[in-house]
Amino acid sequence: MSDDHAPTILAEPAATTATAAAPRFPIAPGVTLNVRSGPGTGYGIVRTLPAGSSVTIYCQTPGTTVTGPYGTSNIWDNIGSGEYVSDAYVRTGSDGYVTGRCG
Repeated sequence: MSDDHAPTILAEPAATTATAAAPRFPIAPGVTLNVRSGPGTGYGIVRTLPAGSSVTIYCQTPGTTVTGPYGTSNIWDNIGSGEYVSDAYVRTGSDGYVTGRCG
């Protein structure tokens, strides 16, 4: 009987650990950041992130070139379904891609 219970007990913490391990990146200090419906300034604003926010980047894609606190970049970070922010405003520690490309 104890063998039947051990895998169930071990499986739950492993799932929690995997979820907690998703990397988050801070947006530039003091910046209120527009979240757009696509990878560029020509796309509509779907919401705004308040100063002090951090984001999970699911994938990245090229788009409109933007200059921000972390340089000039054409990389856009997908932070949710239909939600993109310019990588020039996200502190990833890199001038290039830090995750896979979208699509």
